[in-house]
Amino acid sequence: EVQLTESGGGLVQAGGSLRLSCAASIFDVNNNHISWFRQVPGKERERVACLTIDGTEYYVDSVKGRFAISKDNAAMYLQMNSLKPEDTAVYYCVVDMPQFGNRDIATMCPGFGSWGQGTQVTVSS
Repeated sequence: EVQLTESGGGLVQAGGSLRLSCAASIFDVNNNHISWFRQVPGKERERVACLTIDGTEYYVDSVKGRFAISKDNAAMYLQMNSLKPEDTAVYYCVVDMPQFGNRDIATMCPGFGSWGQGTQVTVSS
């Protein structure tokens, strides 16, 4: 069973930065597609960033140039810069089995695998 534990959320002013971490296992991080989703109450979950096992990164348009997904040993990260109030959400790390097909964020990181418990990010204006 894959166990994922997020940390690093909190309250930050607009324009600030946060780095989210997700503790996993070396096997899970290096043998799967990893991603970060976010969800605002009353809205659907949104894929934010995806990193495939071949090192390809995908981002939703709203965070391109501001967020960066990475991994290191038994952890995955989401560096978030130039944060905006609309980035406020609960952020989840996700591990999916390697996917094949269209090279887009939804296909590569569908969110069908294991999820962490989530960490709250609040950006004040």
